[in-house]
Amino acid sequence: MVARLTDGLREESLAALPDWRWDAERDAITRRFEFRDFNQAFGFMTRVALIAEKADHHPEWSNVWNKVDILLTTHDADGLSTRDIQMAQAIDALL
Repeated sequence: MVARLTDGLREESLAALPDWRWDAERDAITRRFEFRDFNQAFGFMTRVALIAEKADHHPEWSNVWNKVDILLTTHDADGLSTRDIQMAQAIDALL
């Protein structure tokens, strides 16, 4: 079982991820990525998918043309965990 982040750890972690927003209702973090076109957006999603598969931690996401919306939460923790923070950091490193 993965532990849910405490309020303090969540705030500290999000301070280091300024482009991600906390969704209090789902205890998740979200971010919208915009690209030049669909091809770039799809390529980004492919790279995220490879990271997610390796980490065995998969995002909830959607894509419309050049936009990719990602939501991260840990179902085993019933909320935000260090796995989500690490995944957000890995995703940000792709840019």
